[in-house]
Amino acid sequence: MPSQSFRLAAAAVALCATLPVQAADFRSAPPPVAYVSPVQPLSIVSEVRIGGAVQDPGSAEHNTSNINGEILFAKPVVSLDPFWQAFVPRPTVGGSYNFGGRTSYAYLGGTWSVDLFPQTLNNIVFLEGFFGAGFHDGYTGPKATAPAGFNTLGCNPLFREAAALGFRLTEHWSIMATVEHMSNAGLCANNRGLTNFGGKLGYTF
Repeated sequence: MPSQSFRLAAAAVALCATLPVQAADFRSAPPPVAYVSPVQPLSIVSEVRIGGAVQDPGSAEHNTSNINGEILFAKPVVSLDPFWQAFVPRPTVGGSYNFGGRTSYAYLGGTWSVDLFPQTLNNIVFLEGFFGAGFHDGYTGPKATAPAGFNTLGCNPLFREAAALGFRLTEHWSIMATVEHMSNAGLCANNRGLTNFGGKLGYTF
């Protein structure tokens, strides 16, 4: 039976034999990497839209059409309560160019969006409203001297209100039927204004 001294010597030899292997493994192992939670990029742009409209049918600017572009920015304040979140608008800027040489304009303001029957329609159909200011290149002089084919708008800028009924085709794409109105609300003379009807295609980021 091996003596106690023999067993101790054998154990020491075995330990010495394993130390170089363990040291090599330790040197070759990569340093631990700290886990960093991914951060989603913050985009200030919520949606971009392009569309067209007929210019104020029944007015002096009838039989002309527009092309429209619009950028909607992310809501500046976010509420966890869906009810209060609906009251926060998306800041909006846009512009409309008239192909017939009539009134073109740019605008800025806020857009409010509300899903219609979200439980039954799965957030597919939505309603929107816009309120802001419109800056135009139309006629603001006396009605008696208005150029042929131009509405009398009275002053510049004007109030702009718009509404849309939309349908979400996918997570990113949507289509909308739109109506918009610009006028001076009686704050200056010659308040004919503009009322346009059209549609838009939107891409949400």
